[in-house]
Amino acid sequence: MRSEPDGWQQDFIERVAQGNLPAPLSVDSELSDEQLFSLFHSQATSRFADLESRRLQRQGKSFYTIGSAGHEANAAIAAAIKLTDPAFLHYRSGAFFLQRAKQLEGSHPLYDLMLSFCASSEDPISGGRHKVLGSLSLNIPPQTSTIASHLPKAMGTAYAIGLSRRTEHDGTWPDDAIVVCNFGDASANHSTAVGAMNATGWASYQGMPMPILYVCEDNGIGISTRTPNGWTQHQLQSYTGIRYYFANGGDAIETYRVAQQAAEFIRRTGKPAVLHLKTQRFFGHAGADAEIAYRTKEDIEQAFETDVLLQTASQVIARSICSAQELSERLSRWQQQITRVAVDASSRPKLSCADDVMASIQPSSGCHTPLPDAPKPTKSVLAFDKRNWGKPQPLGKMINWALHEAMSRCKNALVFGEDVGKKGGVYHVTNQLFDQFGPNRVINTLLDEQSILGLAIGLAQQGFLPIPEIQFLAYVHNAEDQIRGEAATLPFFSNGQYHNGMVIRIAGLAYQKGFGGHFHNDNSFAVFRDIPGVVVMCPSNGYDAVLMMRQAIELAHVQKRVVIFLEPIALYMTRDLLEEGDNGWLNEFPPESTELPAFGEPGSYGSGDELTIITYGNGYYLSRQACAELSLKQRIRILDLRYLVPLNIDKVVAALGNSKHILIVDECRQRGSLSEELVTALHENLDELHIDRITAKDCFIPLGGAANTVLPQKADIIEYLKEQLSL
Repeated sequence: MRSEPDGWQQDFIERVAQGNLPAPLSVDSELSDEQLFSLFHSQATSRFADLESRRLQRQGKSFYTIGSAGHEANAAIAAAIKLTDPAFLHYRSGAFFLQRAKQLEGSHPLYDLMLSFCASSEDPISGGRHKVLGSLSLNIPPQTSTIASHLPKAMGTAYAIGLSRRTEHDGTWPDDAIVVCNFGDASANHSTAVGAMNATGWASYQGMPMPILYVCEDNGIGISTRTPNGWTQHQLQSYTGIRYYFANGGDAIETYRVAQQAAEFIRRTGKPAVLHLKTQRFFGHAGADAEIAYRTKEDIEQAFETDVLLQTASQVIARSICSAQELSERLSRWQQQITRVAVDASSRPKLSCADDVMASIQPSSGCHTPLPDAPKPTKSVLAFDKRNWGKPQPLGKMINWALHEAMSRCKNALVFGEDVGKKGGVYHVTNQLFDQFGPNRVINTLLDEQSILGLAIGLAQQGFLPIPEIQFLAYVHNAEDQIRGEAATLPFFSNGQYHNGMVIRIAGLAYQKGFGGHFHNDNSFAVFRDIPGVVVMCPSNGYDAVLMMRQAIELAHVQKRVVIFLEPIALYMTRDLLEEGDNGWLNEFPPESTELPAFGEPGSYGSGDELTIITYGNGYYLSRQACAELSLKQRIRILDLRYLVPLNIDKVVAALGNSKHILIVDECRQRGSLSEELVTALHENLDELHIDRITAKDCFIPLGGAANTVLPQKADIIEYLKEQLSL
């Protein structure tokens, strides 16, 4: 039998007709004849669809050739679990997708697959944006191709299902659901996979329900790199708190039996398991991969003798479900049907304009669940802090009160992260939340930002409102793909059908005294600035922080947006503006009736037109100091951007008044900072501008007083103002 894609299909059909098949490894099982034949149909359809996609690709009509060939035993896993079990699938799961669809009457998964291969705008999951395996009705959230990056959110979903039971939360998926998440043996080595499995075991070890079945589909090779013999088994067995199962992926009956056992164990105990499924990979990694360059012909041909399709065909014939000739004839009819479907799908319309492509990442029109009414009066919500109520407070305390308010208002809101519980956070911003709302809503996590953000995605998909905390801005960088590649892309790849609204609190920026250095004074958030659809807010004072937190909660809850709430550490406890005891940076807590700022509108101080300072965060504080010391309130104005991403340049321009002389004070680095976007956008929108910048140096933040040598200082702003205004 030929091992090339073009020749294999006909050889396979002829071999079945001849009855030239391996002896069946299993015959008797709990699978009925109808179920076994259904599995074979899904397996063969998946294989034939992959080959059809390659033919279409050569005609310029299909755009994806990473197939499922050799992994079709995962159809048996789909048959062993419920339709209501959320499935996070990697890209070799075509047979799983086809088999699951048989649990939902009226599904047409083959046509859906072909629409996806051909990037048609009628593709029911992505709308033509990407080839993904996904479906809202089949409970399959679409996944990206980033290696193993779906495991943390699968872990988070498992935790969320367990939490739903404890809190009587009516979630997206039922209380008896288990999560299924598959990945390859090469991907099992990735930090996201290791982190997710570790977090799963960490939670399970403490008795937390973690109903998840990980499936490692081990074909023994990652593109061209062999997995060492025995490594995957040793690795998967090493995770504490996760039960290990093994099945031969060349035998669909065995796979079904073991998957059933694993699913029953998880549903009965709430504990996680991993199924090590030994598979093959046929026709290379993808269409352009000529595997003969790194595999011998004998090795490839020997692998085909263990093909799960040959084995399932043998089992079907051995049970006398149909004869070899009848099965061969059915295969020919299926092949012809797939070709007809492919021709139709390839002729369907494609996305043709940017507005249509971007529609799924634009703000929602508010079709989701409205935000609950605010609790009244706020004073009762903050009764825990009677000693301070009614008094002006610094930024950190105001954010704390805003979180108490949000948790009281939204019963599905959760705060979690490192040390946010009894300790109240390293800066006490989550102080007394644990006491007020308990361990199910204020959760100390393990020290792993990938798992924290994966947990947030999983919780959001289960209908919770996650408010994760990343302890320091520098710590987010080892987990940024959970925002960039996962949370931000979910509405894009699902055409807005799936969403994961959340508010990610991140303590960051520089100027922190006494506890500094780069990792606690990171002054770069450039990683967030080019992620489509994400919102980045940065309050500089407590009054704005409360209003913006209310707005962030609303954006996440109603519009299902991913909001990053960047909190300037150095201003958390800042009380004074000019001199000790002046309390110039304290604010009173705004009543619930206070109107929220217009989204994207900068705050403004001063009324002059001679010069405008545009800044944010610590830069706004320093600019206010400089303005006060020089008594310039009537001559200049200072704009506090507040909303950093997306930057609403129209609102910024409107706030400039008649000013044509602009100073941008940006505490981030000269290269890659928001100041670059501002300079460009202002010049594109206004003529005859004079623009200067004061920014941080292109340098990491050193420890101690040396930090001041690379960061903008009040003295720098004063010197500039004196020179430009002839003071």
